[in-house]
Amino acid sequence: MKTVTLIGTGAVGALYGWRLAQGLGMDQIQVLAEGERKKRYEQEGFFLNGEQVFFPIVTPGQAKPTDLVIIATKNHQLKEAIKAIENAVGKDTAIMSLLNGTESETLLEHAYGPKPVLYAFAVGLSSRHERNHIDFTEEGKIVFGEKDNSKSERIRSIVNLFEQSHIKYLVPEDIRLELWKKFMLNTAFNTLSSICLATYGDFKAESLRTLAWKASKEVQAVAKAEGIILTDAMIEANYKTITSLGTEGKTSMFQDMEAGRKTENQWFCGTVVDLGQRHNIPTPVCETLSLLVEGCEQARFRHL
Repeated sequence: MKTVTLIGTGAVGALYGWRLAQGLGMDQIQVLAEGERKKRYEQEGFFLNGEQVFFPIVTPGQAKPTDLVIIATKNHQLKEAIKAIENAVGKDTAIMSLLNGTESETLLEHAYGPKPVLYAFAVGLSSRHERNHIDFTEEGKIVFGEKDNSKSERIRSIVNLFEQSHIKYLVPEDIRLELWKKFMLNTAFNTLSSICLATYGDFKAESLRTLAWKASKEVQAVAKAEGIILTDAMIEANYKTITSLGTEGKTSMFQDMEAGRKTENQWFCGTVVDLGQRHNIPTPVCETLSLLVEGCEQARFRHL
């Protein structure tokens, strides 16, 4: 893996794009953007932990095929991103989505077939993001693998790339199980943090811990219907992960709500509700939380 395309330069994309540029050289990276966004990126760059960074920016039409394509947008931008990466996907390109939720790999497979698509997500990253200024206190890691969990040549190649770029990573025994564990974490903690404006440290409160447990149990129930077994120990492990990230740290969904951006509610509690309806499983906690997020979004947008 010698060349990388990146689309999405929020906290996740900017951090790992920066590390990859340090490992490979900035000339081996291309970041996709167009219009006013491209102009802004080229003129202002990004301030990452106080250091100004300028990525090579190309439009989707200017993109060249690369060995690896990383998608780090939000879920509501995914359909646009799938189209935008078209020129960057060559015969042997691997596509890695770092999006939250459980749907992005399926949509990528529909667009490009199953062969290029890896299963992946980022976890443990803690940052503050305001415009083009992003400060990281924890860089987290990328968890990734083949859909069938085989240790393929391209998995070994990406491992070498991440080691060269000083990116922490994990290749698990069961990537789909790990994706669902992260989905359970996001559904409970991101959702509650955006409603309550709760930092990681706030989840030590018994009321929030109980709500997170109840939401997680509903994820556990729909996951079982989908053939994924999430244990109570995994729920507890997610709680320990969140409360270890720093007292004042904020989830991305908290920061989206705070800034008046659209949240990923549809891909968290919304997905649990949809799966519950499909499998005839009650999900009253997630349904209530989803409605609360919608209400908070509408009120927040009105006041900004």
